[in-house]
Amino acid sequence: MAEQLPIGPHIPRPEGAVPGSPAPWSVLPEAERRGVTIDEVARSLEHRVDVQPRARSLVEQVVTPAELPDSGDSRPAAVVCVLFEADGEANVLLTRRSAHLRSHGGEVSFPGGRLQPGELPLQAALREAQEEVGVDPATVEVIGQLTPLTTVRSPALVHCFVARLAVGPVGREWGFRSDPTEVEKVFWVPLAELASGDVYHEELWPIPGPVGWPSYRAVPFFRLAEDVVWGATGRLLTELLGTVLGERNVARGDR
Repeated sequence: MAEQLPIGPHIPRPEGAVPGSPAPWSVLPEAERRGVTIDEVARSLEHRVDVQPRARSLVEQVVTPAELPDSGDSRPAAVVCVLFEADGEANVLLTRRSAHLRSHGGEVSFPGGRLQPGELPLQAALREAQEEVGVDPATVEVIGQLTPLTTVRSPALVHCFVARLAVGPVGREWGFRSDPTEVEKVFWVPLAELASGDVYHEELWPIPGPVGWPSYRAVPFFRLAEDVVWGATGRLLTELLGTVLGERNVARGDR
């Protein structure tokens, strides 16, 4: 049986879940996972090198039709992974959604939401970031995009843009005003912290399918002091870190 996560919101772990693989970046020494800058993130997103390519014939990286609800929201969504730099370390802005929300209440996510009629994904992501946490679109520069994905609760694609924030917080004071109807908490985490030690944890969740053809979906988790990041946000952070640290792993092999 998979290890139970000790903190965070209730996680609907299915029967048959089993432990997954170590963090893709575990091949790098701890010291070489630090000092990630936003310029390095931008270069890595452009080049797209996997940190540790793994053949997983039984593991699905996308949600299958059999997992989707009968009446999922089909409207596309867009989120923005906002980064700022402090003391030579890239930090990522995260939010904890208000517990009363019907969808993903209490979960950690990037700012974002559903597209409005006639709206492009990037427009939606920046609009939602401004509405939810007060990020002025004029203060961010988009430096890349992660792979669109779907979730178990919706068949629609979620687009994720990565953006650089011109000015970060002063000390622990963010200075932006969040919308309490949607956001319970705004916080930020260095990418080096997400990639350190035992923060990352993966489980393999069984996917409904034909009898005799078992398959699994990899579900990543990041265990922080007060929150567990998982779901779509966990998958996107895994891709981001794997891409950035993949560049470092290649460079390390060339030494």
